Amino acid sequence: MNAPKHKHKKKINLALQGGGAHGAFTWGVLDYLLEDGRLDIEGITATSAGAMNAAALAHGRSEGGYPRAREMLEYFWREVAEAGLLYNPVRKARWPGVPGLPAMEEMAALFNPLARSWAENWGGGHAATFAVMETLKRSVSPYQFNPLNINPLRDILEKSIDFNEVNLCDCTKLFITATNVRTGTETIFRNKDITIDVLMASAALPFLYRAVEINGEPYWDGGYMGNPSLWPLFYEAECRDILIVHINPIEREEIPKESYTIENRLNEITFNGSLLRELRSIAFVKKLIEGKMLKDKYMKDYKNILIHAIRTDDVLRDLSIASKFDTDWGFLCELRDLGRGQAKDWTNKNFNNINEIDTVDIRTDYLNGNN
Repeated sequence: MNAPKHKHKKKINLALQGGGAHGAFTWGVLDYLLEDGRLDIEGITATSAGAMNAAALAHGRSEGGYPRAREMLEYFWREVAEAGLLYNPVRKARWPGVPGLPAMEEMAALFNPLARSWAENWGGGHAATFAVMETLKRSVSPYQFNPLNINPLRDILEKSIDFNEVNLCDCTKLFITATNVRTGTETIFRNKDITIDVLMASAALPFLYRAVEINGEPYWDGGYMGNPSLWPLFYEAECRDILIVHINPIEREEIPKESYTIENRLNEITFNGSLLRELRSIAFVKKLIEGKMLKDKYMKDYKNILIHAIRTDDVLRDLSIASKFDTDWGFLCELRDLGRGQAKDWTNKNFNNINEIDTVDIRTDYLNGNN
């Protein structure tokens, strides 16, 4: 079974950013697009949490089309919530109430008493907990404070994603980015090469997790070099439309003054930097093509990429950096529903322009009018 039948289905590529638990917003975007069925998703380039969403979608679509892809996305995020009952250090003082999950706060207190104490003493806020986490991660490395290299994400991936389906999937091309620690360059992993280690590497923040070794090379979070990397879609996808699903706000009006808000903004700037550089390159090539400044013999080597975006500058701006670690099921569902709403609004407004024109102005919307 495939996506719902629509007379005017259009192809599109997706670019999914990383951002921890905020990836549930992207889950919501994907859930709506899959339910709506007007778009045929050809390729997905993704990093970190975006890579998890991409793999779950590819697994499900390979098994049973769009309906199954929606099921696998929900299953993955339910597993994240369940693991968070034991491991989440910034869990809010409210209970998910997910069918099939433990429903007693005594169990959470048994396994994670410090997290519960912080949540109760600080009124469910994230700031105090996160401040302690920030101090800890700068004092000792993950090789020191986690000598057994325990990472619940690996267990989640083992339970929720069939990598054989991902490897064999020919309905959605995947491009997962990780940063090579030794060379400082990005590496792109495609369907046939994607494993648990690839997804773990794409999400391996160096202050929190050890570098992940793949074929003898150490890797960190892909967001440092591509969040996500757009260029594989230029060369390996037929469709020229790319919908960027943002998690990290591009712009903020307020100046951060607390240490953790400074850290948050620094992370946003860092993880948006590679994307902005690629968008600047796209804008330059578009200028050459639209201005007919290329000789005919070179035109075939360039594609006039059409850029679309679902931005989060307004909808996620007020969430703290610590909320990226909040895996409470209620919070994840709130993000999902927010993503669904944004995707619905975007699709209804822009569907007729897909495969025809850009729906963002790169220079105005991303480069502040600069060439």
